[in-house]
Amino acid sequence: MGDTSSSQRPSRVSILTLLEMKRAALPIAMLTAYDAPSGRLADEAGADVVLVGDSLGMVVLGYDSTLPVTLDDMLHHGRAVVRGVQRALVVVDMPFMTFQVSSADALRNAGRILAETGARAVKVEGGSAIAPTVRRLTEAGIPVMGHVGLTPQSVHQLGGYRVQAKDAQAARRLRDDCLALQDAGAFAIVLECIPAELTEVVSSQLAIPTIGIGAGIGCDGQVQVFHDILGLGGPKSPKHAKRYGEIGSAMTQALGEFVSEVRGREFPGDEQSTRLDPAAHAEVLQSLEEG
Repeated sequence: MGDTSSSQRPSRVSILTLLEMKRAALPIAMLTAYDAPSGRLADEAGADVVLVGDSLGMVVLGYDSTLPVTLDDMLHHGRAVVRGVQRALVVVDMPFMTFQVSSADALRNAGRILAETGARAVKVEGGSAIAPTVRRLTEAGIPVMGHVGLTPQSVHQLGGYRVQAKDAQAARRLRDDCLALQDAGAFAIVLECIPAELTEVVSSQLAIPTIGIGAGIGCDGQVQVFHDILGLGGPKSPKHAKRYGEIGSAMTQALGEFVSEVRGREFPGDEQSTRLDPAAHAEVLQSLEEG
C-alpha cells in the first residue's frame, strides 16, 4: 500500500487559515468552479478558496442573470465541485430567495448545502439587513462568507451591473454593512465593484479577510470567475477580469478540426480503429455475407 501519512496529504484550508493569512498579510486566491474538472483544476493551481458561485446561471446554464438559479442547481454543482477538490476551502453560494425570506428558511437551506454537498461554508449577499440571518447561521455552526457592493441578486434594484459606493453616504453604508456582517460572525466578505480607495479603508478596519472582485488591490484576496480568466465566456470579459489564457479559442479550433476530419473521412484513422484478429477475419466476414 502507498504512504497515506499526513505528511503526504495536502493541508486543507479552513476559515481559520484565511484569518491567519490576513494577519500575516498573505494574499488569498479564490476561484469559482462549477463541476469536478474545474474544481480539480482550481485546486491543483493552488487556489485557497473555491467558490461554487451562482454565477453558474450565466456562465454554465445560459441565463442572463443569477436570479433563476435554484437551490437544487447549487446542490448539484456543489457536490460535483467538492468531488474534485482536495485542499481548498469550498464555499457554495446561497441562491436568490433561499435566505432572504426568514432565518429559519436560511438555516434549513444552508444546512442542506453543507450536508448534501460536503462544502464547508456558504456565501450570502447583502449587508446589515441580513446580519441577523448571518448570526443565526453562524450560531448554528455554519460558516458564512458575506458579499457586499455589487450584489448580482439585487441587480434590478441596483439598476444594472454598475460600480457601487461612489459617494460618501454610500461608502459609509457599505463600511457599516461590513462591520455588521463581521459582528454577526461572517468569516470573510467579498467586495464587488467598489472604488479601490474604499476597499483599502474598509479592509484595514475589518479583522476578517476581504476578497475583491473589481475592487482594486487593497483587499486581502482576489476572486475571479473561472470562465472569464480562461476565455471561455465569449469574446469579451468583464472590465475587472484579466484573461490568462484563450482556452475557448483553443477548444473551438480543436473541435473544428474534429468536424473537418469527420467530413473529410480522415477520422477515425487506424490508431482509433479496432481490427478483427487476422485468424478470425475471413470467418467473420463470410458469416456476415451468408447471413
